[in-house]
Amino acid sequence: MEIIQIKGNTFCIDTGMTYIPFYKINEKEIVMLDTGWAEGEREGIQKLLDENDYSVSGLICSHAHIDHIGNNSYLKNKYNCVIAMAEFEALICSSAVNLKVYFGNQTLSDVEQHNDHMVCETDIMIADHQDRILICGVKFRILHTPGHSPAHLCIITPDDVAYLGDCLISDEVMQSAKMPYAYILREDLKSKATLYGIRCAKYVVAHKGIYDNITQLITDNINFYKGRAERVLAVIEGTMTMEEIMKAVIHHFHISINSSNRYAVIERMLKSNVEYLHEARLIKRNVEDGFLKYSKLE
Repeated sequence: MEIIQIKGNTFCIDTGMTYIPFYKINEKEIVMLDTGWAEGEREGIQKLLDENDYSVSGLICSHAHIDHIGNNSYLKNKYNCVIAMAEFEALICSSAVNLKVYFGNQTLSDVEQHNDHMVCETDIMIADHQDRILICGVKFRILHTPGHSPAHLCIITPDDVAYLGDCLISDEVMQSAKMPYAYILREDLKSKATLYGIRCAKYVVAHKGIYDNITQLITDNINFYKGRAERVLAVIEGTMTMEEIMKAVIHHFHISINSSNRYAVIERMLKSNVEYLHEARLIKRNVEDGFLKYSKLE
């Protein structure tokens, strides 16, 4: 892991898998934008903080996913830092029960086993209409970009550096992603398109890149996500249940499923694509023989 200076007082931690930006308030205090995975990243992140004598005074979270808030509670307990998050995302990670409601297709025991460290106490709730936040005496701009998660945020530092979280993914990730994640794909595509309208000095994508210009990246992301939905559409033959579509997608996309947790993740990704296809009037759904089935619209 290493620290990269982006512009002015805005830096990021390169964990190997992700970029985690932070803003230096002074030589010792920082505000982190997301906190990374607990498993595999916590030790390295803490080592960098210790080596640079940084104290985490605040956290602003782009969204409540395991690879973005995995160290929230750990850092809050260690540094007594202030956590800011979108209201709905804060609600999601306020308890294991709420996480179970969000994940839906996992049992409470599954959530407690795999995701319990995501539970954290949020100090500052960011409302849907809010476009600024003052944390630790520093003002950050907020852009609401729902879709990848219910209330995903992009965060712009005082150095005019936009942290885009997972609203976009890099070309490198697109090349390797078999089934990219969006909680509501229709809204995610709208949010990606809104990024055409912002102008910042630098842009940081969590997975994983730093850009001067993102116009082409936005277009590539939109085409990539739509293209994946079209590939899902292509495997639907006749009338199929969601599980039958899942089986076909796993086969045609060459996706490896080696645990029930992995199955649940892929199932959530697929469901978003199927919902998008239905809302786009490319497929229809009907109940046949007591089962919900999908078929292409002629």
